[in-house]
Amino acid sequence: MTRLIIISILYILLTVYGFQAIKTVFKSSWIHYLFFAIALVVALNMVYQFTTPSEGRVISGGRGYAIGFLLSFMAFNLVLVPILIGEDIIRSFISLYDKYFITKESFYLPSRRKFISQIGLGLAAIPFASLLYGMYQGRYNYKVLKYTLHFEDLPDAFDGYKMTHISDIHSGSFDNKEKINYAVDLVNKQKSDVIVFTGDLVNNKASEMYDWKDTFSRLSANDGVFSVLGNHDYGDYVDWATEKDKQDNLNELITIQKEIGFDLLLNESRYIQKDGQKLALVGVENWGKGGFKKAGDLDKASSNIAAGDFKILLSHDPSHWAEKVIDHDNHYHLTLSGHTHGMQFGIEIPGWIKWSPVKWRYKHWAGIYKEKGQYINVNRGFGYLAYPGRVGIWPEITVIELKKGTQIA
Repeated sequence: MTRLIIISILYILLTVYGFQAIKTVFKSSWIHYLFFAIALVVALNMVYQFTTPSEGRVISGGRGYAIGFLLSFMAFNLVLVPILIGEDIIRSFISLYDKYFITKESFYLPSRRKFISQIGLGLAAIPFASLLYGMYQGRYNYKVLKYTLHFEDLPDAFDGYKMTHISDIHSGSFDNKEKINYAVDLVNKQKSDVIVFTGDLVNNKASEMYDWKDTFSRLSANDGVFSVLGNHDYGDYVDWATEKDKQDNLNELITIQKEIGFDLLLNESRYIQKDGQKLALVGVENWGKGGFKKAGDLDKASSNIAAGDFKILLSHDPSHWAEKVIDHDNHYHLTLSGHTHGMQFGIEIPGWIKWSPVKWRYKHWAGIYKEKGQYINVNRGFGYLAYPGRVGIWPEITVIELKKGTQIA
């Protein structure tokens, strides 16, 4: 309750203060009314969405859009306010200086300068428009990222072997069949030897997949489609009537994965064989630090493979790699993860900058990392969650080609 009161007060203050720039630049009263009408609609929609019963605690659907519009409007005002406060400080300083050193008359605060408010509005429009674009188009702005990784001990038969890696589908957030069909076709278009999915098929419940079974059953690769569970797949964010209901939901999700052609690895492994040689595909259940489920059992998952095998690990949460995998007795050549979504917000210019606030939570949050002779790819996610959009961190389809030998600089 205290948090809600603080957010409400902050929202009102930002709105009132941000209005000062609107009032300075635009003299038409209808624009003033429109600004406050938008503020009111955004606030009322938030109240409505979060007082309406929901199946799970994970934010999606109408609640997600309410969050998105709130973030957009608040980002607009958050950019304006520091600029206006800065101008107010300067105006006050000029007035005090004038009063005590120049005219020595009564204190008089100069009017706001129109061009300062215009600059503020121009800058504020950037995050505002970006967040709205992220909801309208950014969440479907699928990018195919391609990497080539070299291994001296890669079996000869797998030189040039291609893997397509997707993660974090979050089917409960989807509302555009055409866009998702396009993305699935884009995955198949890569014509990789194998497709792997590293968890979070749903947000809350297995039933979220009912309308998407036909879509994702079209994923196809010569050596199959393999998957693991993510933290959202267990139903942990739903207040179930009984523990049996929760287990039934998980069982149903496992069945759905089989129905759509996913070979789900529950702390187990599979061999992919080619020309008499093989590589081991190891899949663990979710293991994450910071309060997330720790059902992953690396030893159990690897119990049927040999120490000398070339090993690829599927593990939803990249914190597992840093905490358990890197220093494990077995050498896992490549780990494939997701989970972070890259926070669905950031700035990426290949070769120049890669930044997102999520870096303060996860050391390995997007792309390829290498430590102690082992690689991890952290996929930025196929879908979206909570904020129903993406800005700068686009939905990702990763294609990784395995090559024999040492990479030439």
